[in-house]
Amino acid sequence: MMDIALDKPARTFIEVAEVWVPEGDRLVLGSGNYGTLAEFAAVSGEESFGRGEGLPGKAWAEARPVVLKGFEGSYFKRTEAARAAGLTSAVAVPVFAGAELKAVLVVLCGDDADRTGAIEVWKEKGGLLTLDDGYYGAAKHFEWVSQHTQFPRSQGLPGGVWAAETPMLMRDLGSGYRFIRAESAGQAGLTTGLGFPVPVPGGKAFVVTLLSARGTPIARRFELWDARAAKVGKAHEAVLVDGICAREGPLWSEDAERRVGAWQGLIGRVLGTGVPLVEGKQPGLAAGYDSMVALPIHVGGELSHIVAWYC
Repeated sequence: MMDIALDKPARTFIEVAEVWVPEGDRLVLGSGNYGTLAEFAAVSGEESFGRGEGLPGKAWAEARPVVLKGFEGSYFKRTEAARAAGLTSAVAVPVFAGAELKAVLVVLCGDDADRTGAIEVWKEKGGLLTLDDGYYGAAKHFEWVSQHTQFPRSQGLPGGVWAAETPMLMRDLGSGYRFIRAESAGQAGLTTGLGFPVPVPGGKAFVVTLLSARGTPIARRFELWDARAAKVGKAHEAVLVDGICAREGPLWSEDAERRVGAWQGLIGRVLGTGVPLVEGKQPGLAAGYDSMVALPIHVGGELSHIVAWYC
């Protein structure tokens, strides 16, 4: 497959992505992409979090994804720097391998009248998935619909992820019959959905969904890698099993299967470490993109999948 240079959108739904990794009894910055927000990047590089401290520490201590839709007066530690950078909300996703915390992925967003998308956290309650919390930007009606929607196993994007314990991509959200909230998604301009499980100690079921709109996309390219397929001695492989790009279309087919080994390229680095990775523009990043987030998913304590998105 040939990468094609893409027209850069005016802005994306997510402004900042960062990975916090354990070092002793603290979380320290492992990798991040801050775009033009150099001052916020500098403050973040000097920060660390204990268990239960700040947003990453809260996700660690409570062993669950956490949505924070306002920083003022909250437990968020970088409020002043975030205000100066125009950041208004954040979501933290812990990455556990069994009982071991590998890292916490944090994404931060700004807010304006046109910024549309969704980052949702779904939690099992009474045999159904219900919305634990979410950030929707300007998609207020879609937010209301989501707050009043529940999913049994196998139904819709969250229910499908829950039943299969695997990440899933869904296209054409506004017209697809498989997407339960299709009508309101179409009204909000949402087009592409990525859902993935968030395994945590204790066995509680959490699913995170990222719903992308054309005008302020979460990403311009999504990839799903299956890391369960092959283990030859200690050599692990991941296979690209699905992918889509706003410009390029599908990135995978039966005739063009793609594989990477541990430590081979950026996906291979995640495969080798089991730790999320955020990268800015650099050699090795697919042509035409400025940043990448790669998130490993550990099921039963073993790395099973990697989801990646590119802006």
